[in-house]
Amino acid sequence: MKTRHLPHSRLTFMAVCTVATVLTLLPTFAPAQGAPKSPIGKIYVASVSGESLINHGEKLETMSVKSAYRAEGSIIETKPKATNALVYSNGTGIFFDPDTRIDIEKFHQEAFTPNRTDLEVEPSRSQTEVLLVRGTIGLCTGKLVAGSSMVYRTALGSVTSQSGKLVIEYGPEATKFSLLEGEGLVRGGLLDLGGKVLHPGEQAIVQRGGSSEANNVVVTPIPDADRPALDERVYAACAARKTVYFDTSAGDGSEVTAVPVVPQNLPVPVTVSPAKLP
Repeated sequence: MKTRHLPHSRLTFMAVCTVATVLTLLPTFAPAQGAPKSPIGKIYVASVSGESLINHGEKLETMSVKSAYRAEGSIIETKPKATNALVYSNGTGIFFDPDTRIDIEKFHQEAFTPNRTDLEVEPSRSQTEVLLVRGTIGLCTGKLVAGSSMVYRTALGSVTSQSGKLVIEYGPEATKFSLLEGEGLVRGGLLDLGGKVLHPGEQAIVQRGGSSEANNVVVTPIPDADRPALDERVYAACAARKTVYFDTSAGDGSEVTAVPVVPQNLPVPVTVSPAKLP
């Protein structure tokens, strides 16, 4: 019996039809409707003294109180004799000394539920990466949720923290990381793979190391003389956090709205003598 060979074109046509039939029978998976989108993280201006500038990629602007801008990719700086306090949409407050500049290299934030009640807890997971180009900043966070990360670095070193109160001072000769509350890990540049843990009340001083070596990191207790200035910076950052909360106004959750908080007139506290207590 002779074997019948089909023409090559006929075989190709049959193969295409077979694949098409299989694909038709396979279940289709359409993208979930109404899935929450990651919001565009914002930064809110709580206070300004003097001239502060922000370059958010579209143009260079002078910052004004109660303004909000896209955080990621923004470059923020204070002029000499100027200060400001800002709040990220994850609830972290940041205070700027005069003549200070930061580059917000990354600020990603997951979708969060609007109309939240606990404003002391971060609304959703976030990742923050910031370069301090010059000057001094104070940081104050709420309770960051599991999976969040916060990294601030200078040309000499970096600190990774989950939450707390922190002051970072950068100069050409040294960087100081002063931790008042929380916990952090300080590294002396990219060559420092281990790092040193920073506990509350400690200060890490990072100085340039030798060629092909990690920068030197020395951890010491915060000097008493430094405490007042550090406390003031952190206090300003924490106070900024209380001036605003963030909500999602768009239906898909992608738009973050800053809602200023109107302070209430609190009653004057009354001191009660222990002798009058029951």
